[in-house]
Amino acid sequence: MKKILSLLIFGLLLTSCNKAEKQAQQDEEVITQYISDHNLNATATGSGLYFVITEPGTGASCNSSSTVTVDYKGYFTNSTIFDESNSTGITFNLGGVIPGWTEGIPYFKEGGSGTLLVPSALGYGSQATGGIPANSVLIFDVALLDVL
Repeated sequence: MKKILSLLIFGLLLTSCNKAEKQAQQDEEVITQYISDHNLNATATGSGLYFVITEPGTGASCNSSSTVTVDYKGYFTNSTIFDESNSTGITFNLGGVIPGWTEGIPYFKEGGSGTLLVPSALGYGSQATGGIPANSVLIFDVALLDVL
């Protein structure tokens, strides 16, 4: 009985890993196609995240636990906007946002701007959230206005 239970658990883990790997591959294809279609000079981080620095900024640097103010626009690869701040931005701690922002925003210095191309695993994953479908690749134009 223990052997059967172990095999079932192993099978579930294997299936789960395969789904995550397939989704990561699909996201990578979507992101690299978007980069190609929009002629972007993007840098891959190794986690699936890509970023483009339009303006590097000259101010303070931040880290994954910093509180920052960011002006942003979030949209899907078809250019449909799903969220955006006003020009004064929003203030938040990077520890409390999607992993793609926690990892990506620190690539900019205060005053910097660019684009984050976020795979679903670093966004909202396999759960639909507030009008964002499950397994969505997300694009964010960001400007780091302040590091607090």
